[in-house]
Amino acid sequence: MTEELLNSWVSAVNHILWDYLLIYGLIGIGLFFTLYLGVPQITRFGEGMKQVFGGLFKKREGGKDQKSLSSFQALAVAISAQIGTGNVAGVATAITAGGPGAIFWMWLSAILGMSTIFSEAVLAQKYRVVSHGKYIGGPAFYITHGLTPKLGYRPARLLAGVFSVALILALGFIGNATQSNSITSAVTVAFDLPPLAVGLAIAALAAAIIVGGIERIAKFAQFVVPFMALVYMICALVILVQFSAHIVPVMRQIVVAAFDPAALGGGLAGISVREAIRFGVARGLFSNEAGMGSTPHAHATAQVAHPVQQGMVAFIGVFIDTLLVCTATALIILLTDANLLGLKGAAVTQEAFHIAFGHWGQKLLAVCLTFFAFTTIIGWYYFGESNIRYLFKHRGLGAYRTLVLCAIVLGALGKVDVVWNMSDMFNGFMVMPNLLALFLLRKEVRAAYQDYLGRKKSGQPMSYPYEQHL
Repeated sequence: MTEELLNSWVSAVNHILWDYLLIYGLIGIGLFFTLYLGVPQITRFGEGMKQVFGGLFKKREGGKDQKSLSSFQALAVAISAQIGTGNVAGVATAITAGGPGAIFWMWLSAILGMSTIFSEAVLAQKYRVVSHGKYIGGPAFYITHGLTPKLGYRPARLLAGVFSVALILALGFIGNATQSNSITSAVTVAFDLPPLAVGLAIAALAAAIIVGGIERIAKFAQFVVPFMALVYMICALVILVQFSAHIVPVMRQIVVAAFDPAALGGGLAGISVREAIRFGVARGLFSNEAGMGSTPHAHATAQVAHPVQQGMVAFIGVFIDTLLVCTATALIILLTDANLLGLKGAAVTQEAFHIAFGHWGQKLLAVCLTFFAFTTIIGWYYFGESNIRYLFKHRGLGAYRTLVLCAIVLGALGKVDVVWNMSDMFNGFMVMPNLLALFLLRKEVRAAYQDYLGRKKSGQPMSYPYEQHL
């Protein structure tokens, strides 16, 4: 099979998966849980912020537990994967393909996705297991232990196996190759370095972190993630100040273009409301990963008194990723009119930085993009590791690490369209069993949420009868 034929076949599969099945599935499940649970992302938003930041400098609840991470560390690992090239290139693609109105639909998808990721985190906590003295969990675990009573062991195990294999391929191998390629593309242009040297450096730094296990990954994430997000947001604020006179017109442009792109004319000729919705929703969900089944692996490791507490932490992650960082990128692009220059992907955001900061703007974005993509590599590695442990227990971990590092180096050496498209395809394959499991386990999510609300209302101590699964 030639590369062109393979790419054509993969693209056709992706068209069906992402343009029809998954966008509607992800939005549908987000809308369902929003209504089913009573809009927890709005009614419990303040509690979520307090859960994330209120105890940042306090000891973990219940004392130190060597099997788990703090709630904030788990969030940092999750956000390390969420904030990546999608926040830079994905937002730019949404705007250039779907117009400014795509940003409105990106916001809406994020708000609905907050209830989805809340449900994922609750289930990840409820059905987590102890492996080699550490908590691990995620969709494969809640599919197996949650759906076995409903579907039987073999169907549940098969569904979980499909998810695990798809995630390992989509994120651990192919996804990390594409993230490495994104770093290399930005760094080689900005600093004129050879791709192989960049790839080897990325692999060496990644190896130094991942060999330390989840503790080292979490320590790295809790330091680097807030720092990189803060630097990027400061850059955005500087641009907002520079172009402050255009903020109100840009916000109007976003809202008008969401419902009537033709009303703005100009560069929006030919863009329909359907395209605005499609690209805004797709890029938003791809960035924050709500419903994709990736971040629950991190949230399963947190030590909290009740699963709902980590569920609230999880939806704060979507708020930070999409409603803050992605919005910052969108405003940077639209305020500088970088989307009107015929560029594509990360080059649009790169040009926006160049317009705002001059010749060193390109280097500044290259540094930001490097941090974004590298932390994603670390997060995605761990999500893959959790599924290696699910499939093979303690076996195969060394081989998995070696293959991930090889993928990082190979990804730096050249961009191949079929590899990027295959990443999208396997992403789709892992989303489908996760969405099915979320719907089938909806009563378990609501029961946990009602238990939390009941304890809070009556003043009872927060605790939950965690099930022990082997």
